[in-house]
Amino acid sequence: MLYAEVVLPLAQPLYTFSLDERLDVGVGDAVVVQFGAKRYYTGIVWRISNTKPAYPRLKPIIKRLYSTPLLCEKEQRLWEWIAEYYLCTPGEVMRLALPSFTKPSALTLDDMDERSITPPTETFIALHPHLRTEEALAEYVARHERRAPRRTATMDLIANMAIERGTKDGFVARRLIDTDITHLAALRKLGLIVEEQRPIALPSSDAHNEFLLPTLSKAQSIALDQIRAAHANSLTTLLHGVTGSGKTEIYIHLIAEQLAAGRDVLMLVPEIVITSQLIERLERIFEGRITTYHSQLTPMRRGKNYLRLATSTGGELVVGVRSSIFLPLRHLGLIIVDEEHDASYKNSDSQPRYNARDCATMIGRIYGAQVVLGSATPSLESYMNALTGKYAYVELNERWGNATLPKVIISDTLRAAKRGERKIHFNLDLLNNIEESLENKEQVILFQNRRGYAPYVQCSTCGYSPRCPHCNVTLTQHKQSNLMECHYCGFTMPRPTVCPACNTQDIRSMGFGTEKVEEEISRLFPEARVARLDGDTSTSESAFRRIVHGVEQGETDILVGTQIVTKGFDFKGVTTVGILNADNLFTLPDFRASERAFQLITQVAGRAGRHNNHGRVVIQTSQPKHPVICYVATGDYHTMANTELREREAFGYPPYARLIRFMLHHANPTLLNNTANHFASLLRHRFQHRVMGPVAAAIEMLRGEHRVEITLKIESSLSMTSARSSIREAMKILATNAEHRNIKIEVDVDAL
Repeated sequence: MLYAEVVLPLAQPLYTFSLDERLDVGVGDAVVVQFGAKRYYTGIVWRISNTKPAYPRLKPIIKRLYSTPLLCEKEQRLWEWIAEYYLCTPGEVMRLALPSFTKPSALTLDDMDERSITPPTETFIALHPHLRTEEALAEYVARHERRAPRRTATMDLIANMAIERGTKDGFVARRLIDTDITHLAALRKLGLIVEEQRPIALPSSDAHNEFLLPTLSKAQSIALDQIRAAHANSLTTLLHGVTGSGKTEIYIHLIAEQLAAGRDVLMLVPEIVITSQLIERLERIFEGRITTYHSQLTPMRRGKNYLRLATSTGGELVVGVRSSIFLPLRHLGLIIVDEEHDASYKNSDSQPRYNARDCATMIGRIYGAQVVLGSATPSLESYMNALTGKYAYVELNERWGNATLPKVIISDTLRAAKRGERKIHFNLDLLNNIEESLENKEQVILFQNRRGYAPYVQCSTCGYSPRCPHCNVTLTQHKQSNLMECHYCGFTMPRPTVCPACNTQDIRSMGFGTEKVEEEISRLFPEARVARLDGDTSTSESAFRRIVHGVEQGETDILVGTQIVTKGFDFKGVTTVGILNADNLFTLPDFRASERAFQLITQVAGRAGRHNNHGRVVIQTSQPKHPVICYVATGDYHTMANTELREREAFGYPPYARLIRFMLHHANPTLLNNTANHFASLLRHRFQHRVMGPVAAAIEMLRGEHRVEITLKIESSLSMTSARSSIREAMKILATNAEHRNIKIEVDVDAL
C-alpha cells in the first residue's frame, strides 16, 4: 500500500490518503477523493510515500481523473513558491489556478463523472496494421482495384498522406481525407482502417522564415540584439520604449524565433478585451497558432484549453491575462509581459493575491525561459531592478516610422475660468484643438477617469448626499438610467428629487463623469459623432468591439472614455487627446499617486499622432507647475523615476521595503476592533515599529462588513523568509483563539 499527500481546492493543508498501487497514479495527477462526510473533490497528488503516517484511519484515493498529469514538477515548484511568498496554502493556489471544469466536486460519484471533462480531441485514421507495409498495400490494391476503385483510392490516399506528413505510426487527421463519414465507416467495418481520438494540437512550424515578419528600424534591430544578448546571460529584460516606438514588432520577432524552435510562448496583456488590435495582428502573422485565455471564455472552454495545453508537444503561443501564468506550457521558451506597469496584473480579489509580472520572472527562472517586460512607463520596482543590474535594460527613445511624440499643451483651469475662457468643463485651449481636428477630418480622445454622469448628488441646502447602505461610499449618478449606483456592491436607487433630510428640491449633480462629458461635448459639437468607452458601455466583448471598430473605421469623431482608452490602442486618425481633470490623478492619498498619474497621463497622451507628426495633448489642470505635469510635458521619465525613488528611500517605501497589508472584516465592529488590536500586538511583538495600524480602511464598510487595516513595512535588507514565518505564527495564534477565529483576514503581500 502507498500513501499520497493530496492538495484540495480549499484553504487547507495537504491531506494524506491511501493509494492502491493498481490505480497507476503518479505525482501531479488529478484524483477523486472523499473529503468530509458527504462531498467528493478533485485533488492533485503532491507526494507519494510507502511510509504509513501515524493516523488511525485513512480514506482511499477513489480514481484517477485524466490520462495526463495536470501538473508537472516545475508547475509544482511554482505553486509552492506562490503559496510561500503570498502567505496562503497550496489549496488556495489550486482553487485559483485551475479552471473550474478541471476540478469538479460533487455530492456523489455519479455527479463527479457528469461534471468531469476530457481534452478536446479529433479523429485520426490509419490503415490497419497488416496493410501498412508497401508490399501488403500494393497486393491488396491489385486484387480489389477493379471491384472497389473508391475503396482502394482512399486507402492509397491515407498511405500517401502519412508519408507526406512524416507520421511514424501511419495516422493522419480525418479532416485531411476528402471523403464522407459513411465511406470511412464502411472501411472500418471491413477491417481496412482503424481510428483513434487524439488531443487537438496546433500546427507546428519548422522554420523561422515561414512567418511574414515586420521589418525593423535600426533602433528596433539594436534593441532586439540587446534582448538576445541579455538572454544569453539569463537575465530578465526591461524594454522601455516610448509610446508608438514599435515594441510589438520586437515581440513578434522574439515570438517567431521561439515557435520555430518548437518552444512555447506566453504573452501577458493587462486586459484581453482591449487587445483586439494586437491579437488580430498576431493572427495574421502566426495564423492558427494562437490560444487566448481570459475570463470572457466559458468555463468549459477554459477547461478544455487547459487540458489541451497539458498534452501539447510545444510550439504554442498563448495570449492571455494574469491567470495565464498557471497554464501548463511545459516547453516554455519566452514570456512577454506587455504594459508591465499595469495594476491589472495584481490579483486583489482573493488569495493568493499574486502579481503576474513578478510570477512571470519566477517562472522564467524555473523553466530557464527568456522574460521580457515591456512598457513606455515602467513601474519603479522594475526600473530599480534594472538600475541595480537584476534586469537587463533596453531603451527605445524614438517612435516608429518617423512619427514624433505629440506636442503637450498645459491648460490652467483656474486661469481659464478667471479669463472667461472655459465652457462648462472644457478650456478654450482644448476646444480650439478639438475644432481643428474635426475640421481636418481627424479624431479626438477625451479622457476622464470617472464613469457615470456625476460622482455624487448633493442637497445645496443641508448638504445631504445619498450613500450606499452596504458600503460607506456616496452613490454615483447615472443619467441614462436615472439611477444612483454603488460601484462596489451594485446597490441602486432612483435619483432623489426631494431631499429626504430637509424636504427641499434643490438636489444638484456634483462633479462630472464620462456620461456627462459625452452629453456636453455632443452639445458643443453637434455635427460630431461621439462615442463613449467605459465600464457602462463596454458591458460585453461585442459591445466593446463595436465601439472600437467605429473609431478604427473613422465612424467616430470623438471618443470619450476612462482608463480603458489609455491601453494598447493604435488609432491612426487620432491627433488630439484631452485630459479633462488631471488633478484627480496626482492628489490621491497614496505614496504611488505621482508615479501612477505620470503613467496614466503618458499612456493616454501616447494615443495621439501615432501615424503622423502633428499629435497634440491638452492637459487641463489647476496645478500647471506640479512636478508630474512638468515631467509629462517634457516626457522625462528618468527624472520622475529618480525623484520618486529618492523620496521612497527617505520614507522607507517600495522598492526599498515590502508592504504586507492585512485587511480584517466582520459585521460586528466591536469584535472586529478587538481582534485587530490583538493581532497588531502579536505582530508588534516581532516587528516593533514596522507595524502601522490598525486603522479604518479607506472604505470603512463594504458589502455590509466593517473593515480595518494593518500594514507591515519590512525593509528590503531583512529576511522575508523569517518575516513570513513570524506572520504565519501570529495568524496561527489568532486562529486558535475562540474569540477571534471568526474574523476574516485577507493578506496582501506587495500591496498596491
